This record gives sequence, C-alpha cells and structure tokens, in this order.
Amino acid sequence: MLSDFQRRLALIDFRTVTVELLVLALCVALAWGLCRWFGRDQAKDSIWFGERTYDGLLFPLLALLLTDLARRGVITFQPVLVLRIAVSVFLSLAAIRLFARVLRAVYPASSLVRLVERTISWVAWIAAILWIVGLLPPVLAELDQITLAFGKTRVSVRTVFEGILSAGVVLMIALWIAATIEKRILREAVTDLSMRKVASNAIRAVLLLIGLLFALSAVGVDLTALSVLGGALGVGLGLGLQKLAANYVSGFVILLERSIRIGDNVKVDGFEGRITDIKTRYTLVRAGNGRESIVPNESLITSRVENLSLADRKFNIQTHIVVGYESNMSEVQGILTGAAAAQARVMTDPAPVAYLVNFAPDGIEFNLHFWIADPDKGKDNVRSDINVAILEGLRAAQIDIPYPQRVVRVESLPTNGSSAQDTRL
Repeated sequence: MLSDFQRRLALIDFRTVTVELLVLALCVALAWGLCRWFGRDQAKDSIWFGERTYDGLLFPLLALLLTDLARRGVITFQPVLVLRIAVSVFLSLAAIRLFARVLRAVYPASSLVRLVERTISWVAWIAAILWIVGLLPPVLAELDQITLAFGKTRVSVRTVFEGILSAGVVLMIALWIAATIEKRILREAVTDLSMRKVASNAIRAVLLLIGLLFALSAVGVDLTALSVLGGALGVGLGLGLQKLAANYVSGFVILLERSIRIGDNVKVDGFEGRITDIKTRYTLVRAGNGRESIVPNESLITSRVENLSLADRKFNIQTHIVVGYESNMSEVQGILTGAAAAQARVMTDPAPVAYLVNFAPDGIEFNLHFWIADPDKGKDNVRSDINVAILEGLRAAQIDIPYPQRVVRVESLPTNGSSAQDTRL
C-alpha cells in the first residue's frame, strides 16, 4: 500500500526537493500578495479574507490552484513529492476555512461552532495524511465493502460519508449566500430590525431547504420518496407537534405584523422587560435587573401582552410619600418635583408632577409622577435616587414624615390584687 509513496521518496534528491520548495514558496508568496492586494479594504469579518487577509478562505484556494498548476508543470521533468503534499495540505485547509468562516459568520455566539471546527479539522487532516502516504484509496475501498441496511436498501459506509460531506459543503454554501444577502442587501434595503429578521430567517430557511435537496440528489437519494416523509411529518404536526408548529408560525406572524418589535418594553404574565431578540420559536425578554425570560411565541399571540413602547416611548414611574398634616403642601410639592427634575434621566416634557392623593390616618399622602425615555437602563435605580433626594429635601425643610400611629383601647382591667398592682406600676 505504501509502494507509490516509497517509490516517490526513492526518486527524490536534494536538487529536486530544492526546486519544489522554491516553486512552492513562489506560489505561496503570490497567493499571499494577491490576498493582500484585494483584501486591503475588506471588513475584518470577511469570509474570503478574514482578519489578517491570509486567514480567510481565499488564501488556501489561491495557494491550492497555483500549487496544483505548478505540480502539473514540474512533474513533466522531475519527480514530485513536496508539491503533491502541499496540494493535499491546501485542500484540507480550504475545507476547514470554508466551514469555520461560514459558521462563525452565521452563528457568532454559538458554543458548538468551536466543536464543529475541531471535528472538521481532525477529519480533514486525517484524510490529507492518508492521501499523502497512499492509504486513502485502500481505506475508501474497505469502507465501500461495509454496508448498512435501510429497509430493503443497502448503502455502503463510504456512500454515507460522501453524502455527509456533500451535504455539509452544500449547506455551508447556502448559509454563506444567506449571510451575504443579509449583510450586503437587507441591512441597507430594510431598516426595520424585525422585518430584517423575518427576511433573514425566511431566506436562510429556503436556501437550506434547496441546499439539502441538492445534497440528497447528489448522493443518489430518490426525492420522490420524500413525499411519504412529508405526509408523515404533516400527521406528526397535526398530532404531537402542533404546539411546536404553532410557535414557529406565531414567530413569523409577530415579525410580519410588527405588533411587538426588538427593543420594545413589554409585560408578559407579570414579567416586564425589553425584547432583545425574536427567534422563530420563542422571544427573549430581558428585565432591568438582568434576568431573561424565554417566552413561547404562541403566548405572545394568544395571551394579553402589554407593549409599553408601542404608542409612546415615554415610561411613567411613580413614588409615594406621606408627610404630616401640619406640613406646607406647596413646599412639599416643590420638593418632590424638584428632586425628580434634578435627575438627568427624567424627562422635562412632560415635567414631573406631585399630586395629593389621600388623607391617610398617619398623614397626607402624595404621589409623584415622572417620565423617562430609557427604561431599558433600569427603573429602580432612578426611583432610588429620587427617593434619596426627596428624603434629604424633606429633612432639610424640617417637614415631618410621621410614623404609623395606632390607638389601643382597653375595655377592662384585671380585678385581682396582683394584677391591679402590676397595672398601677
């Protein structure tokens, strides 16, 4: 099995290796120079060029093309080994860069991207080593002899691996096209974030479906058999997956109707916060204290939802205070509104206002209303600052904040001697 590789090793000498190394260095330098020239004005997240122009997809592709052309030319007058090894190395590197760059661009926050990159890297480098030493054809032949039974059909393990590889490449290209459309077209043509989200999800789903169909057709799967699968899937959706299907449909309805949008402040089932993202199945709502709620999209369609940002971006906050009956009402109102107006986040239009709302048993109750335009930055923090300023202002003006008072009425006292003596004391 190693006869071809050993034969090539026996034919090389210092002169032939030197020529190949010089040709390889020239090819790599030319590929690097072209990447530097065309990638000098590209974005750092470009799939073609990467962050440093040579860690993108274009560099290994150019190096692969130039090295293979050089190998075909050099093999006419001397044995070739180094360039043959370089071709396999650049081919594996291009495959790794394709999967890694596309996955990072489409799923930048996913924790599984690193695991997928490592898996693809191991598979690609192992395949390159087997091809270099001449073991790849025998390994593929052995895998072709191992078959798996799917009903009446038997499929070889090699066909399964080739199908997975073909499907992976096609799906990566589909995701790449979807990411490019979203970045180059949707960001400029669609200004609304929610509409951009639904357009991006729809384009990605359609391209993935088309790519999957092409991949299945490439490995010899009869697509007419998918009609049976489609019927079974329809029955499954009607019986056990209706909630899941309802959430997906509700997600697209929410994005299309724009009844709630990313950035809106909503209240759902007593949980209040800002919408940070609308997925196809659920919506993320983040409260001011950092807690995040995952709300199924069906709940946003079928239940009552308070959209605090739909009609007006102003957000009203209230705080209550009780002062003594002998206090000057105008002075108290001035202290309350002044404490609110002194905060930078409190809006001046409408201005803070203090109302006398109740004659309580312990004192006169005031209700202070003020408005902010950035509730996503927190409400309790600005309310706390205003309460501290109110307390300092009332103390400085010597306005009494009464403690709760209760009257205890004694209907009768004990009649025995000891108890009476204790009562007198």
